[in-house]
Amino acid sequence: MLVVDVANLLGSRPDGWWRDRAGATSRLLVALAAAGLGEVVAVVEGRAREVPDVTGLTVVRAGGSGDDEVVAQVLAHPGCTVVTADRGLRARLPPGTEVMGPGTLRDRLDG
Repeated sequence: MLVVDVANLLGSRPDGWWRDRAGATSRLLVALAAAGLGEVVAVVEGRAREVPDVTGLTVVRAGGSGDDEVVAQVLAHPGCTVVTADRGLRARLPPGTEVMGPGTLRDRLDG
C-alpha cells in the first residue's frame, strides 16, 4: 500500500502545476489510479481538497495539515510505504516506515 503526499509529488516537477493546482492534482490522481500500483491512499490539502474522487484509489482530504494527515494514514495502515521528499514529514513517521521519493514514483508513472 502507498500513502502519497500528493502536494509533495505534484511539486516535484516544475510543469506549471501552480497555475491550476486542482487541475494538475486531478490529472496526477488519474495517472496514479491507472498505474496499477495496488492500493493507494492519496492525501490532498488546500485547494486540491476540491478535486473529485478517482476510481481506483482513495482520496483523503486533509482538514488541516497534509503532513498531519499523512502521519494519521500511516498509523492507520501499518506497513505502508509513504511517497514524499519532505524531510520534516519523514522525521515524524513511525520508525521503520518505508519511504519512496517522488522521483521514483514519477519514473513509474512515466514508465
